[in-house]
Amino acid sequence: MAPVASSGTAKVTLPADDQILVTREFDAPRHLVYKAWTTPELVRRWWTARRGEMTVAEIDLRVGGTWRYVMVAEGGVEVAFHGEYREVVPNEAARPATHGARQRYPASPAGAPSRSTTSVM
Repeated sequence: MAPVASSGTAKVTLPADDQILVTREFDAPRHLVYKAWTTPELVRRWWTARRGEMTVAEIDLRVGGTWRYVMVAEGGVEVAFHGEYREVVPNEAARPATHGARQRYPASPAGAPSRSTTSVM
C-alpha cells in the first residue's frame, strides 16, 4: 500500500458537554482509508504513532463484531483498547465503539466510564 498524504492536522470541536469530536481529512481514496482502519496488518503500522509497539491487532469486521488492540508504549506500559462495530459499510464506513482501555489517562477520575465512538467515513 502506498503512503497516504496527510496534513497532520486535526480539527477538534466540543459538540456537547460530554463529547469531543476530532475530525481529520486524508488526501486518499475513501476505500484506502477504510482499509487502513479495518485490516489488522495495516492498523499495526499506524496505531501506535511511533510511540510504542503494537502486540495485538484483532478485527472481526461485522456489525456486532469486536476489535481489540494492545500496544506496549514507551516505558514498557501496556495499553489495550477494545470495542464493538455498530455499523459496517464495505469500502465506505466503519463505526466502532470503544469500550475501554486497561490503562487510564492520569486525568480520568477513578471509576469514570471510558467509551468513545470512532466513525471512519
